[in-house]
Amino acid sequence: MSRKFVIEDLVRPDLAQLTPYEPEIHDGVIKMDANENPYEFPGQVLEQIYKRLSSETFTRYPDPLAGELKQKLAVYAGVGPEKILAGSGSDELILNIIETLGPDAPVVVTNPTFSMYWVHSLVVGAKPLVVNRQPDFSVDIDELCRVTEQNGCKAVFLCSPNNPTGNITPLSDLARLAGRVNALVVLDEAYGEFGGETAVPLLDQYPNIVILKTFSKAFGLAGLRVGYLLADPLVIKQFLKVQQPFNVNNFSQIAAATVLDFLPLFQQRIDQIIKDREIIFQALLSITGVSEVIPSRANYIMFKTVKPADKVFQALLERKILIRNLNSPQLPGYLRVSVGTPEENKLFLQELEQVLS
Repeated sequence: MSRKFVIEDLVRPDLAQLTPYEPEIHDGVIKMDANENPYEFPGQVLEQIYKRLSSETFTRYPDPLAGELKQKLAVYAGVGPEKILAGSGSDELILNIIETLGPDAPVVVTNPTFSMYWVHSLVVGAKPLVVNRQPDFSVDIDELCRVTEQNGCKAVFLCSPNNPTGNITPLSDLARLAGRVNALVVLDEAYGEFGGETAVPLLDQYPNIVILKTFSKAFGLAGLRVGYLLADPLVIKQFLKVQQPFNVNNFSQIAAATVLDFLPLFQQRIDQIIKDREIIFQALLSITGVSEVIPSRANYIMFKTVKPADKVFQALLERKILIRNLNSPQLPGYLRVSVGTPEENKLFLQELEQVLS
């Protein structure tokens, strides 16, 4: 008699607290839920990408260190290429950081924030500790230092502008934190292009600062998964020990490098998104039934309505507008809308006003 195979008997017990990422797919809707760049990818940039493709783009392994991309990023970010590590999206780099620190490593996350710091910690077997943000969603630096030092934490994860709240952590606070803890201070600047401020000037003074960046938001490459981090070369050397070889494919490297040749074009779109963000913010303040609007330095706005968030979300979805329902114990009653094109923004505001009337 063959023995019954039960996969659960083989899986790590601690994975029971995780669920697979299986989002619902909604066809034919205006997507204002994932903080993507709402504009069509520029045709002239796409044309240049295609010109650079060859048979070897598909048949040969990519440059494992993304040399050309790093050279261009060095100019864009204002750091030496030895301080740059490319990844298959920021997610891979977050995982690499925690893998480097190892199983059972205590790390700090500041809820509410991007969930993948917590998820990747659990995947690796690290021990995430929560320091809740304050009522205005700012971080308490003194409390972060206390928890980090008391528990021997190896990393502190901060997102600025923070997802989903949109507020920033001042550079002075980051410097104070980095100067007081013997831990990596990982600053996720995924939305930094919309926030107007970066911690790059702190890198030389604080070798424990690691900055995460992405091409998914401001540069419209969410479908290609290209991220990078900025850090001290000695820190990057440790990350390279756990990073998978050939992690960023040829097409993605070519596309990202080409995007950096068209920065003025993308900056125009970034400026438009920032302008439209402020238009949405002011409009939300004037809509009867919107009870709270959180100022944002990102490409999205978090808000709360008098009507239950679940019902507002569903009503908008029925009108073919998809936003993010954040309603949870951490963020009771909150919703988040990504900045779309001017036409999409106008339609969202019109439909929201009808839903709330």
